[in-house]
Amino acid sequence: MFIRQPTQRRGAVRARPSPVHRPRRHLLRDAVGNTSGEIVWLFDLDNTLHDASHAIFPAINRLMTAYVARVLGSDEATASRVRVQYWQRYGATLLGMIRHHQVDPADFLRAAHDFPELADMVRVRRGLVAALRQLPGRKILVTNAPRDYALAVMRLAGIERCFERVVAIEDMWVHGHLRPKPDRRMLRRLLAQTRVAPHRAVLVEDTVSHLKHYAGLGIRTAWITGYLRTLAPSRPHPVAAQTGATRDAATRSTLAAEDRRHVGHAAQERSVTLVAAESQDPSGGQSAATAPQMQPDHAPKTRARMVNRPGYVDIKVQSMHQLLKQKRRIGS
Repeated sequence: MFIRQPTQRRGAVRARPSPVHRPRRHLLRDAVGNTSGEIVWLFDLDNTLHDASHAIFPAINRLMTAYVARVLGSDEATASRVRVQYWQRYGATLLGMIRHHQVDPADFLRAAHDFPELADMVRVRRGLVAALRQLPGRKILVTNAPRDYALAVMRLAGIERCFERVVAIEDMWVHGHLRPKPDRRMLRRLLAQTRVAPHRAVLVEDTVSHLKHYAGLGIRTAWITGYLRTLAPSRPHPVAAQTGATRDAATRSTLAAEDRRHVGHAAQERSVTLVAAESQDPSGGQSAATAPQMQPDHAPKTRARMVNRPGYVDIKVQSMHQLLKQKRRIGS
């Protein structure tokens, strides 16, 4: 087990992993593709390299709520309210569950990513592998998801050999504290251990609040928006007491309605956050007052619902294919 049982302390959630069992970053052999140049790409996984909003995020939300209900011995509606409270107070359901219920983080994450039919849930755009291989520079996957899940998704997407290593949530302990994205200490340590100067790194993410948090380190940022939806499976929200097929049908109906309405990306990003550990930043997404403004009504229809690129985002694209075309804008 990669994550040790934490001890309760005041302040930040803290654990004491044994030096013998301390997690190590998973190195991948023989990364293929164009690794030339000085750029090091730090890729997120869910909703960045594949469409997690389609099936995986709603499933994770249900599994997380069911886990909380089991621990509390409550119904799912009560568990959902507790998730909301923990997310608001600590920035993550997981951190609240550790602090108040002494859950094992590894057990929580494993339960939240238990997908026997994962092969039917992963959606990738055609040409993803070719685009990653053509993109010049080293590539590292940095995800708040557990390692087994990340590696399984990468294998299904055919991209496991495009990356030299995977940094999963099991690897994000800093001085005994669990520090998933968007914690700066974790990323500083990763850059130091990989001997990468911040100005050489480019973080590729779907969560714009993470990009804002990390831009202050001096790294460059690329915002992938193509897979965002309003439904917030990783950010907890109260749910009705529905069961089985009724609940699944309601989720599919919501997703279909959002697709028909072409929901604006400002609203999308405010509701889509981390999946495995959600967000450690309580401010999370942007508020209505600080969200980027929509294009004026007279703008071309293709851009009418697209938000402006924030100043801390160097590149804003919808897909890896567009990132490949615009790589020169950040010196790659």
